[in-house]
Amino acid sequence: MTPEGIISAIIIGAVIGILGRLLVRGRQRISLLLTIVIGIVAALIGTYLATLVGVQQTTGVDWIELFFQVALAAVGVAAVSGNRGRGRSIL
Repeated sequence: MTPEGIISAIIIGAVIGILGRLLVRGRQRISLLLTIVIGIVAALIGTYLATLVGVQQTTGVDWIELFFQVALAAVGVAAVSGNRGRGRSIL
């Protein structure tokens, strides 16, 4: 992977992680760095799922792929921050 690819993965992961974090209700007691790591992992898994479904390459914005990525980031943030099972919903 090139340095540009690594930097873009970090930036995209940060955006995906922050969007996922915004969907989780309540206060999340995790660091920004952990949010970015969750976002990077969610972006990679979301892209893989979009490939399996066959919607990775579309014209314009890949909304379905973005939905997969942000939803996975929200689930990851909720799981890591401990917001599951305490009467709080993800959405």
